[in-house]
Amino acid sequence: MAVPFIQQARVGAYILKQKIVGNKRYPLVLMLEPLFRCNLACPGCGKIDYPKQILDKRLSVEECLQAVDECGAPIVSIPGGEPLIHKEIDQIVDGIIARKKFVYLCTNALLLKKKLDLFKPSPYLTFSIHLDGLKEEHDHAVAQEGTFDRAVEAIQEAVKRGFRVTVNCTLFNTANAERTAEFFDFVMGLGVEGITVSPGYAYERAPVQDHFLSRRQTKDLFRDIFRRGKQSATKWIFNQSSLYLDFLAGNQNYSCTPWGNPTRNIFGWQKPCYLIGEGYVSSFKELMETTDWDSYGTGKYEKCANCMVHCGFEPTAVNDTIAKPLKALKVWLGGVRTEGGMAPEIALDKQRPAQYVFESHVNQVLAEIHENPQQKQAKRAKVTLLDRTGSSDEMSKAS
Repeated sequence: MAVPFIQQARVGAYILKQKIVGNKRYPLVLMLEPLFRCNLACPGCGKIDYPKQILDKRLSVEECLQAVDECGAPIVSIPGGEPLIHKEIDQIVDGIIARKKFVYLCTNALLLKKKLDLFKPSPYLTFSIHLDGLKEEHDHAVAQEGTFDRAVEAIQEAVKRGFRVTVNCTLFNTANAERTAEFFDFVMGLGVEGITVSPGYAYERAPVQDHFLSRRQTKDLFRDIFRRGKQSATKWIFNQSSLYLDFLAGNQNYSCTPWGNPTRNIFGWQKPCYLIGEGYVSSFKELMETTDWDSYGTGKYEKCANCMVHCGFEPTAVNDTIAKPLKALKVWLGGVRTEGGMAPEIALDKQRPAQYVFESHVNQVLAEIHENPQQKQAKRAKVTLLDRTGSSDEMSKAS
């Protein structure tokens, strides 16, 4: 079992509480990005496509813990960028663990062996190691030779020291089912708790745009992979719900749950989800109340057309598991179905066209960075006055 019982129990109790109070939209995992800077430049990722001034920005320990408290999700995933670059990452992790939240620290592991002494093994801490296949596939995916070997060494050392370790694997249209099956066999042999697997998302700023999977390609690929898994002598354990895996194989017709994994990064709370940045607000409450959730998702928005990524659909699968436990149990016991017809696909003929707002967000943040201290102080004074009076007229008079 990839997920310890204590984590399953805490998350289950949290979901049950949300159901009892009638909360229809609630977070399961906080995506906490304390920085965008990374020590790799993967072709399929647009996270580091920012000016230096933005790449140099960091969320403070206080900002990170405030986001954890605001959101209230039982699980906190710390992606990036590369989180281990953050000089206070150990304090951030310690603060989250002190709140009895489960932390998944996502890392390419290039710095992990060096940084392991900063952390203590805990049922609340998991290192989620980025590996996109065996040596040849992974080093090609991250465009740097030697990364696979260093990551494997770090995994072995972390497991040896008693840390919880999982592998996070993203698949593109270059993935080969046979090689992926060999990769899953290999990583399970390293002693990791499980595998998190997902098709890649076509980030609009990714340097390479021609190797992302369509939804049909995703379903065909995962059916082929899971078919080989049933023949493997090695038992694959996934750090995911059985119904999400069933969805990847085309057996479930799910819409995404974008509020299930809200994102807090150096810009603020990102609208609408971790994969798409089309606006930022200053609080989690504002994110939940002002985002037009119904305008996003496959069939609704062009950027969502081919998305089947776990951060959007895992919450949907978890909710379905709670609502229909016997269906989930059947998949868990019998395995993912790899033959026969697939669930109907969502029509795309009524989706609204994509909007591209990246540059405006970057320019806004750069303008704030370049403000002199007097301008910043004046702006804070105006905001404070508005908060006290609740009147834009009063703020205008003050200016």
